[in-house]
Amino acid sequence: MANVVVIGAQWGDEGKGKITDLLSKSADVVVRYQGGVNAGHTVVVQDQTFKLHLIPSGILYPDTECIIGSGTVIDPEILIEELDTVEALGVSTKNLRIAQTAHITMPYHRLIDNASEERRGTHKIGTTKRGIGPTYADKSERTGLRVLDLMDADGLREILEWTIPYKNEILERMYGLEPLDVETVLAQYLQYADRLRPHVVDASLSIYEALQQRRNILFEGAQGTLLDLDHGTYPYVTSSNPVAGGACVGAGVGPTAIDRVIGVAKAYTTRVGEGPFPTEMVDGIGEVLGDRGAEFGTTTGRARRCGWFDAVIGRYAVRINGLDCLAITKLDVLDTLDEIKVCVGYKINGTVTKDFPSSARQFASCEPVYETLPGWKVSTEDCRKLEDLPQEALDYLKFLAELMNVPIAIVSLGAGRHQTIVVEDPIHGPKRALLDADGSPVL
Repeated sequence: MANVVVIGAQWGDEGKGKITDLLSKSADVVVRYQGGVNAGHTVVVQDQTFKLHLIPSGILYPDTECIIGSGTVIDPEILIEELDTVEALGVSTKNLRIAQTAHITMPYHRLIDNASEERRGTHKIGTTKRGIGPTYADKSERTGLRVLDLMDADGLREILEWTIPYKNEILERMYGLEPLDVETVLAQYLQYADRLRPHVVDASLSIYEALQQRRNILFEGAQGTLLDLDHGTYPYVTSSNPVAGGACVGAGVGPTAIDRVIGVAKAYTTRVGEGPFPTEMVDGIGEVLGDRGAEFGTTTGRARRCGWFDAVIGRYAVRINGLDCLAITKLDVLDTLDEIKVCVGYKINGTVTKDFPSSARQFASCEPVYETLPGWKVSTEDCRKLEDLPQEALDYLKFLAELMNVPIAIVSLGAGRHQTIVVEDPIHGPKRALLDADGSPVL
């Protein structure tokens, strides 16, 4: 039995959905612990593609309990659309649980998010404009609404009769937008409440009971380490904590409940939205990777910026999250390249460092220091064992593992479930199976 946290080790979009889906096969419970509909997971099963935003990837396994935790923010309209879509594809949602203490995204959150981002002009953050930041802001300001508030019609009316006039002042005076009507919003959200009511639970209690029963629990984060509110490339970050420590807060469990942490990283690096990106490719290779890797956001459809693998942020992710092992995704995207670069350090003001800088201005001035490895120039899509990989691809993986001093447990070579090499099962495998006697990673 193991309770495992799956996190993104880069800027998000690393393929966590596929890895979570893969590990969900061995999990009894999957918990999404932070973020909102600004996240997107794409999972391909046979000939069907599932694009999930709030519902944990484990929903595709009929016996897996899926919990949307207290640390998330829920847009009920989009969650219901997602429920309808998943059910239309023949997937049951009877095992979906929604934390009664998760916060709710309201219409004014989306309006303020969009208007605020537009007003920033050249200083925009690059948000998805889905109202996530304003929802978390209200949570911190202690003026937010929670799922349990939706379940109480009289209480919801009381809250909205105060909140909406206050938000209307912001919408009208600050942004010149039309005001919202209390009765319209109330009627709409009471309808949402009726649909979601059967799924609403005390999530922390449900997770605690699963722990007591020694069930395998998989904690699923959204976004990635470099988008963490406290530890990411601030201010170009999300509004919550995708790092492994966020799982305890967002799910409502103590740190002693976590057995392992697996980080997911692409074999290269991508970033969507604004912010510094030292290894970004400004030549045609970036376009090649973008085309081969279908680098478009699941949530917004925006093209992702592509760059070489950055071991500086990789080592930072290992440190911040306490990673036990890595899942490397999209190795096959590199199949056509003659040579592959890896960033092993940054040059800042003429000095080379291997450590990630906290200052956004300093980070923006970083010049990557590369080492170049030979490409393999053959397809890896059909490889199912390490021995199937060309030696150059295997050498590349070993190089990444040694740079970050953490073993690689999973290698993904395509979007399908079957296009995967599992070196070690992070849930059932021994915790240090991929380390030599001296503690160094063997892959």
